[in-house]
Amino acid sequence: MRSIEHWIGGASVAGSGYATVYQSATGQPQAQVAIGGQPEIDQAVATAAKAYESWGDTSLSRRTKVLFKLRDLVERHEDDLARLVTAEHGKTIEDARGEVIRGREVIEFACGIPQLLKGAYSDQVSTGIDSYSLRAPLGVCAGITPFNFPVMVPMWMHPIAIACGNTFVLKPSERDPSASNLVAQLYADAGLPDGVFNVVHGGKPAVDALLDHPDVAAVSFVGSTPIARYVHQRAAASGKRVQALGGAKNHAVVLPDADLAEAARQITSAAYGSAGQRCMAISAVVAVGTAGDELIELLAREASTIVVGPGDQASSQMGPVITSEARERVITSVNEAQEAGATVVVDGRGLRVEGHDGGYFVGPCLLDRVTPEMAAYQQEIFGPVLVVLRADTLDEAVRIINSNPYGNGTALFTSGGAAARRFVRDVTVGMIGVNVPLPVPMAYHSFGGWKASLFGDTHIHGTEGVAFYTRGKVVTSRWPGRAETIGSDFHFPTAS
Repeated sequence: MRSIEHWIGGASVAGSGYATVYQSATGQPQAQVAIGGQPEIDQAVATAAKAYESWGDTSLSRRTKVLFKLRDLVERHEDDLARLVTAEHGKTIEDARGEVIRGREVIEFACGIPQLLKGAYSDQVSTGIDSYSLRAPLGVCAGITPFNFPVMVPMWMHPIAIACGNTFVLKPSERDPSASNLVAQLYADAGLPDGVFNVVHGGKPAVDALLDHPDVAAVSFVGSTPIARYVHQRAAASGKRVQALGGAKNHAVVLPDADLAEAARQITSAAYGSAGQRCMAISAVVAVGTAGDELIELLAREASTIVVGPGDQASSQMGPVITSEARERVITSVNEAQEAGATVVVDGRGLRVEGHDGGYFVGPCLLDRVTPEMAAYQQEIFGPVLVVLRADTLDEAVRIINSNPYGNGTALFTSGGAAARRFVRDVTVGMIGVNVPLPVPMAYHSFGGWKASLFGDTHIHGTEGVAFYTRGKVVTSRWPGRAETIGSDFHFPTAS
């Protein structure tokens, strides 16, 4: 069976233990991945710390040269990365390719790091004295990333961290680890010095070792809210800078004046794409006023036509969920919602895909008449389940959204500018779409939610990512000439 090893110091490093990587479309083992803990993390961090001694002093032009090469290599190997994601995660090949493209956009953003790291200069702030500011790298940074975007989410982190002069240790999900190793090889091919980018596979012991390690300066995390809270608290307690992005319950509000057919098409794609395993997936619809009944009919029609199958088949529009446990969780959530009074309009619980009886497939599920008290609304199911709530007014819909503990993403479908402007200003959510169901920011803006969807002060990638991976210095300087005599001053310095 194929083995997926750690990548430390520019070379594969065997593991002391291994776990099985399954093919989610068949349920069959396809590889074994090395599982690391404290010894492997210690080795990777020590290697990264040594590499930082020279990489932190490497010129901006040399750093960007590596990133430009990496960008070209990622584009050249787009299909290779996508195929690895599809084989291990299960999402369709087109969805996987889109993930690679969005990750590459962050590399392109990081290629402009000389402009992004420019400081400020003030001449003659006092007689013969100048002042200027600059951004300095932190040292060894770490990324802990989820299974649902094994290429894109790590690329939200490491290109910017490395471009800023840091070194990096990545702990990807052990469920779909292969893409991270290919990215490590592409970095090497791009000319990145050994030890600047490292990959250690593993579970909680590896995570805890990173959170506690005294030589790790900063930790970036994306995952569920309970783990995000844990990562933030533990890493912050050991003095690290932390950005920990958590879970979501993303709403789409549909007003009666919206193009309901188009809204239904867009929401269906946003709800069931990647089998709903996206932190920006629409999982709750709030139908306002008279929009409800017609919207339900349109959503049901759209959901019923989705072709579910293996991600590597061209006809498939939706693949399996990641594990058998995830499949059971989805089914249980729908069962409980039905028992609580929700109407199951589209039922994917009994779906079987021919020739793939062992695969982790569950079909699209659409639930109507869901209330905020139901578990299907309160919990992040992270599967192909879309729940519909009813509201009489836009104000009521906004209250529903703002009462939810999550604040990652939301969308409004309307043809009215006044309603859209009020919605944008009133919702307590970090990323908002107007007639756009998946408002994932481009690389030059920053990604992040509010409330229980983010722990830490900064969002990820974009300009906030640059701020996270650097810290400021301010220098005040005076260069006295020969004729100038400087005496001792004991008062607090003031401008003069």
